[in-house]
Amino acid sequence: MSAEDQIKQTVEKNDVVLYMKGTKTMPQCGFSSRVAGVLNYMGVEYADVNVLEDDAIRQGIKDYSDWPTIPQLYVKGEFVGGCDIITEMTLSGELDTLLESKGVGFDREAAEKIREANA
Repeated sequence: MSAEDQIKQTVEKNDVVLYMKGTKTMPQCGFSSRVAGVLNYMGVEYADVNVLEDDAIRQGIKDYSDWPTIPQLYVKGEFVGGCDIITEMTLSGELDTLLESKGVGFDREAAEKIREANA
């Protein structure tokens, strides 16, 4: 199976997927750590894909999304963005709205605490 086919299959079969450096329990870069930290804190169930384990996936995800950096977050098959975009969406409440509209569960109180702590 090609990297593109693997990526497509992973993105389609999981409600939320984070392509990152490292894993959700052990991120290996600050940007990946920030996005995984937000998702973990908010109690979002998600699949994590460690791009450091496979160079074809590492390059393939950049080609798949036409986005040059990692991490990359997908919700219900849709590319949402990288670290800066997810951070902005979290602080503005847009991430809550997106997750709700897609039927993805999360802890609203935790999301509010993130915003309060960064106000």
